[in-house]
Amino acid sequence: MRKRIVKALSGKNSEKGFALIAAIMACLILLALGMLVISLSTQDIRVSVRIVGEKRALAAADTGINTLSQTFDPQNPVGAPATTNRADGVSSFTINYPTTRPTIGAIAVPLAGYSVAGGQRWGQSRYNVDVVGRNTEYNSSVTIGLGIGYGPVEISTIQR
Repeated sequence: MRKRIVKALSGKNSEKGFALIAAIMACLILLALGMLVISLSTQDIRVSVRIVGEKRALAAADTGINTLSQTFDPQNPVGAPATTNRADGVSSFTINYPTTRPTIGAIAVPLAGYSVAGGQRWGQSRYNVDVVGRNTEYNSSVTIGLGIGYGPVEISTIQR
């Protein structure tokens, strides 16, 4: 009976299962570290993809600005939005022509050196235009707000 008690007490103080528990803990730490590395690398890839998409959308908007500078008609500045696809097939731009004169800021901007005797003042007519570049491959878009000036036009308030 005494041997059984001694054997039972010595079994409780034994460290036979410690190696298994330490190995499981080491595996869990390595698993957590691996998951962290994978998470960080996929986040980097997502950020890189978003940046590429925004750059392509910006290139499309830049093409829209170039087109606007060549086709803007100051005699008829009000127009419907014009959408054009780029050659790459996944990018496009939309030119949102002004529907009215600007409501914020000056309608006309004075030009230095164009004042003539008699109270005449000359300046540029100002129009606000938005150009939106889109890339459907990366589902991104960029909006650029432009102020277009046309002139010189007479901006004096004198009636003739």
